[in-house]
Amino acid sequence: MTTTGQTGQTEQSAEFKQPVTVIGLGNLGLALADAFLAQGHPTTVWNRTPAKADGLVARGAVPAATPAEAVAASELVIVAVLDQATAHDILLPTAAALTGRTLVNLTSSTPQPARELAAWAAEQGAAYVVGAVYAVPQTIGTPEAFVLYSGDQNAFETHRDQLDLLGASGFVGTDAGVAPVYDMAVLSGMYGMFAGFFQAMALGRSERIRAADVTDRLVPWLKAAADALPGFAREIDSGDYATVTSSLGMNAVGLRNILSATESQGLGTALLSPLQALFDDQVAQGHGAASLSRAVESLQPRS
Repeated sequence: MTTTGQTGQTEQSAEFKQPVTVIGLGNLGLALADAFLAQGHPTTVWNRTPAKADGLVARGAVPAATPAEAVAASELVIVAVLDQATAHDILLPTAAALTGRTLVNLTSSTPQPARELAAWAAEQGAAYVVGAVYAVPQTIGTPEAFVLYSGDQNAFETHRDQLDLLGASGFVGTDAGVAPVYDMAVLSGMYGMFAGFFQAMALGRSERIRAADVTDRLVPWLKAAADALPGFAREIDSGDYATVTSSLGMNAVGLRNILSATESQGLGTALLSPLQALFDDQVAQGHGAASLSRAVESLQPRS
């Protein structure tokens, strides 16, 4: 923006863009740094293999020689490395530089390591936020990406404008371990879908049906079936599994027929047999008339 004073002198002023540091330049880290650069944020980067930063440096990023130098360069520090152990090893030597910084760790984690690193960061005087990224690197910075965060809520709100550049942001709790639980839960659902897909493909192929042809029928069916999930979720939250439609007993018989047919085709049933075991367990407990969603109770610890 250009302004002209009474003396006729022209003053240049530019919108302030918060400096950001990105530690870790794998596929995700590269995409994160790219998103900040694209929006004009001064971006400092560090990676164990310095050459990984070359493309970013050519677009204006500043390479740091050490993790401590990278942390010192920005109030907002994003970490995206292989695992929590790697994140800890990289951050440990930066302890003296962390005071007053906000550390946003987008490294995949399980709850306890996330909580332990959050406690360590707090001891160093840093605000700590954990993020679970739901995106492939190519979609970072687009409406297709979203990230769930937990940890220091004040720090999240302070830097939300910057975090929203990566994808739609959602805050799910002040416990640093909550975002990793969401991550594991959502990805569990995804892998369960993949398991059913692979079983479907094997069945089709056993009769020389092309995978593409089965998939053409499967995708609309899965989309329609997904409409049942919010209702199942309400049943699970309330503990009221009464139903007049999709009962456990009916599904136990139906799935057993599928498994028998699968075996008769000479195929393995390892992907779906565990689900049959849940159905059978609930029926054996006398819940055959209950909703299919009651199968989740067989995953709970037994008293």
